[in-house]
Amino acid sequence: MVEAIMRVAKPTSKVSQIQRQSIPSQIAESLRERILCGELKQGETLVQELIAAEYGVSRMPVREAFKQLESAGLIQARLHKGSVITTPSVEHVMELYELRLLLESELLRASIPRMSKGHLVAAEAILPELEKAYLDHDVNQWGRLNWMFHKSLYVASERVKTLSIIESVNLQVDRYVRLQLILDEKLARAADDHRELLRLCRMKSVDEAVECLREHINHAGDKLRASLEQRTCNS
Repeated sequence: MVEAIMRVAKPTSKVSQIQRQSIPSQIAESLRERILCGELKQGETLVQELIAAEYGVSRMPVREAFKQLESAGLIQARLHKGSVITTPSVEHVMELYELRLLLESELLRASIPRMSKGHLVAAEAILPELEKAYLDHDVNQWGRLNWMFHKSLYVASERVKTLSIIESVNLQVDRYVRLQLILDEKLARAADDHRELLRLCRMKSVDEAVECLREHINHAGDKLRASLEQRTCNS
């Protein structure tokens, strides 16, 4: 990863400039994955100088990477104390799920009448890989594949700004899902929900599909809230 980030060409072309500009995003993605998988713990302080030395870069791309992570709610800047990996709170999680409920419902409602066969085929193609990740308990893939599936149902709406907001929300939700002890029956329900949602989209049953999505999001939020509250009681 470090070598890949450091593979920067001299600024002699537009391509090399793009490569240079992508370094903060690459660092942010690397740190994000390390936070999500638990290598970097909540409450831990990230110091720009130390992270820059670890990745073999200057402080500037690390500073930009930190801004991306702060925007995603993964870290919080502390004056003269570096940036601290945030600790999840039940209130914050519920706010994220409320946003999902409001915005994703409207995206799906706008998207279904405009869905083509290609949109439906693309959504269906994601499900086997997502379901395999469930069966394998491959938590590192759940969030990414889950968002890919949901996004595939919303793209026909052509509401680019709303999609961008919801993607940011789902990136934050991914963190909390990985912290949850997920039961097998929840995974089975998630897979069933996705199949039913796709079926209703294929039938152009707008109201039924939106209600299915709302129940899916509500159930996931309730399970996650219960898990976080239990974690708080046990700590």
